[in-house]
Amino acid sequence: MIAAQHITQTTEKGIPTDQKRLFKNILLATDFSPASKKALEYAASLARRYGSSLYLTHVITVDSYPLASPEYAVSSLQNMHDRARQGFRDLLKSGELIELPYKVLIQEGSFWPSIEEAIKSYKIDLLVVGTHGAGAVEKVLIGSGAEEIFRKAKVPVLTVGPSVTKESLYEIEFKNILFATDFGTSAEREAEYAVSLAQKHCSRLRLVHVLPHPEAYGKDILAERRETSMVQLRELVASETDLHYKLDFEVAVGEPVKQILRIAEETKADLIIMGAKGRSSLAGNVPHTKAHRVVCGARCPVLTVRS
Repeated sequence: MIAAQHITQTTEKGIPTDQKRLFKNILLATDFSPASKKALEYAASLARRYGSSLYLTHVITVDSYPLASPEYAVSSLQNMHDRARQGFRDLLKSGELIELPYKVLIQEGSFWPSIEEAIKSYKIDLLVVGTHGAGAVEKVLIGSGAEEIFRKAKVPVLTVGPSVTKESLYEIEFKNILFATDFGTSAEREAEYAVSLAQKHCSRLRLVHVLPHPEAYGKDILAERRETSMVQLRELVASETDLHYKLDFEVAVGEPVKQILRIAEETKADLIIMGAKGRSSLAGNVPHTKAHRVVCGARCPVLTVRS
């Protein structure tokens, strides 16, 4: 792997006085696992920071019903509802939801359609999920609920991965934000979220593009591509003025996931923002996707915006 970089910096900018609330309604999808508990901490912290309403849902999936007699199936379903209610009672005892407006939802059905229904019904602006980071083989066999969400959701998804160890603050602060882009079809929309969050948190925002496979180019062509990429990064925020945040640009060379994680470590990123290619089928069942690998390796949450 070749690890090279090209960095420039600009000065701090001012902030407008009419900034709108970014996340009015937040939905947390939980299975009551330790990963979901960590995700709850971030969801609650974000809700306090943005004055959001928080919705918490647990989906009792159809495929979890036992293949047995109707009587036993009804009894088992009741037990799953009882466990879900107890799970939510335990969450309330944790104190994470103190002084927050919230609503608890227990849904029955297939996983993604149930989540999608909640998004529409409650006008959700942000989903928050935790993931244990299933390996490639396990992902093919059983899928990944977290990745299925960020591949299909039309709203941004904040995923708290297995490598996140830092505890969320009472009101979250993203002081260092890394926005990684491949200049895909949704790059401008992704950049809007990055800028809005940087504005809200008075952050240092670093826009990053990684050039893969440097061995395929000659020295002159590689230099040209780096300069072109730097221009494209600047154009993503060229129209933004009077904003109060610090802005950096970086063009790195090498394997994209490794470079993104390296830069996140070096900049002590509190948040990574990146696009996620939308998929209507096989979502959550395609191993080794870039977004999934970043989520699993990042020491901070990852906000994905579906392309």
